[in-house]
Amino acid sequence: MPANHTAAYESLCSNARETAKLASIMGLLEWDERTKMPPAGGDYRAEQISYLAGEIHKRQTNPAVGEWLAALADSPLAADRHSESGTVIRQLQRQYDKKTKLPQSLVEELSRTAVLGQQMWVEARKADDFAKFRPLLEKTVELKRQEAAAIGFAVTPYDALLDDYEPGATTAEVGPALAGLRDALTPLVEQIVGSSRKPDGELLKKEFPLDAQEAFGKAASAAIGFDYEAGRLDVTDHPFCAGAGPRDQRITTRYNLHDFGDAFFSILHEAGHGLYEQGLPADQFGLPTGEAVSLGIHESQSRMWENQVGRSRAFWEHFLPQAQTAFASLKGVSLDAFYGAINEVRPSLIRVDADEVTYNLHILIRFELERALIEGDLQPAELPGAWNEKYQRYLGITPPNDADGVLQDVHWSAGLFGYFPTYSLGNLYAGQFFAQANKDLGDLPAAFRRGEFRPLLDWLRQQIHAHGQRWSAGELALQITGRPLSHAPWIEQMRAKYGELYGL
Repeated sequence: MPANHTAAYESLCSNARETAKLASIMGLLEWDERTKMPPAGGDYRAEQISYLAGEIHKRQTNPAVGEWLAALADSPLAADRHSESGTVIRQLQRQYDKKTKLPQSLVEELSRTAVLGQQMWVEARKADDFAKFRPLLEKTVELKRQEAAAIGFAVTPYDALLDDYEPGATTAEVGPALAGLRDALTPLVEQIVGSSRKPDGELLKKEFPLDAQEAFGKAASAAIGFDYEAGRLDVTDHPFCAGAGPRDQRITTRYNLHDFGDAFFSILHEAGHGLYEQGLPADQFGLPTGEAVSLGIHESQSRMWENQVGRSRAFWEHFLPQAQTAFASLKGVSLDAFYGAINEVRPSLIRVDADEVTYNLHILIRFELERALIEGDLQPAELPGAWNEKYQRYLGITPPNDADGVLQDVHWSAGLFGYFPTYSLGNLYAGQFFAQANKDLGDLPAAFRRGEFRPLLDWLRQQIHAHGQRWSAGELALQITGRPLSHAPWIEQMRAKYGELYGL
């Protein structure tokens, strides 16, 4: 191989790894901002993160990167697009092409506004005051429209933003997929709501001491494989997972004294994200071969551990006796009653508390609203009314206030437009992957009853985590399951599970 190809590749990788160090420092600052930072530190934190975002952008768009990529384009190192070097070259070329379209001033302003927006969102939600948040939301929407215009798009500006989270996906593909999922869900929800069987969700609304919730949540997440030597659990306003390095994953939750599920299932969800990050090749950190495929695949991991595992009967055959030791309020509660309570289906206001059946309707609402905001068909000032109208139409309920309505999610305050559809895509991928894992491994519920979660984790690491970005999300689904992404496996799982629970 010519020496110039080797030198160019080594320089390209070195630049990417050095850039990842800066990004991990920024990630740590962002984690601190949402967990430990004193409120008065917000303004300067915005300047710190804006500065780092600018420096990262400089490194990603350095003309030398373009020269290295040009030298490698037709080299043997790029010949196999799924090889280690082929993946690195292909994905960094994609990143370079996109990032060079963005002015550094816009990148810095987006980062600065995201920090200030999240700080203001916390205040506005606590005060139930959308008007307080609206100016920063208006600025964020305008900046995201500028970003989409700079990147370019064929049909809708929303495509340019969606691509950040689900590379290659388009609104024309995602919109019908979500609508198809809604159409398949609607009759199932109607059947469940009309059933005479009514699980007692109030079992989860008794008193659950916060220290016991933390201890139990940590024990359960460790049992499924989250490594607390390479991670930690903290408290925040809106649960998330953040990485500060290849062996440093931060997961967060929020606790409610009178709601067991609020913290517990968010811990499992965020641990699922953390397990993916902990399973990526550590020696490839900073390179595409050491990074997650897409947010849809990331969400497939978190939703699978939260729902297919954590809300399964088999999981609680193992964990309910431990929960009854930890919480006096669960003593004497039968497995049937508890299993019904954690899987109660009813239209609800809060997305993160939604049951797994109606959850996708929450996502559809956000997808439609944020697309309208970016396309200019909806103005931020009109958002609360539009939000309430859609909740009434899709879920039959109207939020009593903005804190439990339009202000409930952190995403828009952070500029994460295009993120929401990946939650539903994650559900579909989770259903498809779990069905295949159960087929390959044989009777996963039996393993869960014994408290054995390692076989599933090892399967996920071999099939998904170890490959980094060698394959696209769609290619990965086809390679693992032999079929393209489909909502059929997930719907089938929902019908089987809730058909039994509700006597359908």
